[in-house]
Amino acid sequence: MQTEKDNLIEMLTGIKSSKKNYYTELKKTVEQLEKKNMQLEIMNDITKTIKIDMNLEEIVTYVMEKLRLLMAFDDCRLYLLQKGDPVLVQVYPTSTANTEYRIKNADSSLFWSALTEKKVMQEQISTETTMFAEEDWLISQELLSILVMPLYSINEGIGVLTFGRKEQSGWTTEELEFLEQLTNHVAIILENSQLYNAVLQGKQEWEDTFKAVDDMIMVFDKNLEVFKFNDSAREFLDIYHSSSFYSSLGQTCKAIVQETFNSNTAGFQEIHSKNHVIYEMHTYPVLDNDQQVYGVIAYFKDVTKKRQMEVQLLHSGKLAAIGEMAAGIAHELNSPLTAILGNSQLLIRNTPETDRDYILLNDIKNCGNRCKQIIKSLLTFSRQDEYLFTSYSVNECVRQVLNLLTFQLEKNRISISLSLQQDLPLLDGSQPQIEQVIINLLLNAKDAVEMAKTSHKCISIQTSLEEDCIHVAVEDNGIGIEEARLPLVFHPFHTTKDMEKGTGLGLSVSLGIAKAHGGTIKVISSQGKGSTFILKLPLPDSGKNEVTR
Repeated sequence: MQTEKDNLIEMLTGIKSSKKNYYTELKKTVEQLEKKNMQLEIMNDITKTIKIDMNLEEIVTYVMEKLRLLMAFDDCRLYLLQKGDPVLVQVYPTSTANTEYRIKNADSSLFWSALTEKKVMQEQISTETTMFAEEDWLISQELLSILVMPLYSINEGIGVLTFGRKEQSGWTTEELEFLEQLTNHVAIILENSQLYNAVLQGKQEWEDTFKAVDDMIMVFDKNLEVFKFNDSAREFLDIYHSSSFYSSLGQTCKAIVQETFNSNTAGFQEIHSKNHVIYEMHTYPVLDNDQQVYGVIAYFKDVTKKRQMEVQLLHSGKLAAIGEMAAGIAHELNSPLTAILGNSQLLIRNTPETDRDYILLNDIKNCGNRCKQIIKSLLTFSRQDEYLFTSYSVNECVRQVLNLLTFQLEKNRISISLSLQQDLPLLDGSQPQIEQVIINLLLNAKDAVEMAKTSHKCISIQTSLEEDCIHVAVEDNGIGIEEARLPLVFHPFHTTKDMEKGTGLGLSVSLGIAKAHGGTIKVISSQGKGSTFILKLPLPDSGKNEVTR
């Protein structure tokens, strides 16, 4: 009885209704607090989890997974603005990534309006009327509600984030407020990611360029240690089995790097390595924000071939000058020599052999003929630029060279031993060039015997036919070549002579000529026992049956 009475009093006074409303409001508040806490938790989780080195797909995928815990949507897409053009490039989802959405009519584009007006746009899609440009596409995706969130960073638009639903329903004020906070945060994350990737790409492109350079590039620190180098430099350092660059090229490099550190200016030095390679070394200071040098970039360019070409050009110029002089001298001597030979022959005809003047006249004629032969050899040598390949005799090449050098050799008391195989086939090639090779070999032999401490100085020249090659062997009893230097004798600029006596190009040029004729040069030598250089020239197929004496 009392219970019914109490219930009646509560109903009349409204106490029961108040309790129900109180619990309803309390439940609603708790749900809002839970939702708010989840929003804060998601924001905090996104801040802690997303790293600057994550790619866009990872970032957006992670954000979408968290968002689905708070709100319902059937479609989500991220479009980034392509700088310079009104074009939005879809980057999420990845299944349709890199799809370009070119804004043809900015006034009717919902996406473009949201971006340019910095305003959240939401629309309910109707199949009866077209309100905006993207409507047909949304209908094709079976979406009836669209929410467009502009992405901005430092007042600069970077893209839009869209959410779609397959039913016509709006987004609550609470959802919109949270999404605005989230998109502001995501915009900063995306921009930082783009900047990081741009820097990373620039760094990668620079490193790829650095590695691709064929010339050596090294970077030195203040302790003059190499802390960075490209692949070409790595190969160079590996050759010397050392991480210390200076152990291979010496203190010259150390000095120029130190000078660049001290002067804060670029430097240059031509250096010669132990393997007879010539480098042009350029150094450049690397400055920090305070304009202080904290490193030096060293660039090494191999100029060995360039220097070789320069010296060869100089050598060719000298030969051309000598050739012109020789041609001029020969021309000037030919006129008086013709008179001497002609008159001596006329006098000999009119002089009996018993006359004492006959012997003198014969000597004049023989000396004239010798002069004529020397002039002929000079004229042949003067035509060094005429490198036409014709048939020639190797024995004739040897004779022409001896006409030029015999006096010089005999003057230095060097005896000549000549052994020419008869009936050698003719070869195809440039006779002046082959003569130049033989001259180089003879002059090297002359220098070698002059340095030897022997009373009998001898050079022997021998020609022979060995299988399908003609050999020209120049042997001397000079000082010989030490075994360690034998592999280097044909290297450009390698020489044991004084600067005024040789450039180190004679044998290098000679080997080049031999190879141009399909042949080679072989050396046999022992220190203190002399040397033998053998010029090998192959027989042409058409010349195997043609012989010369």
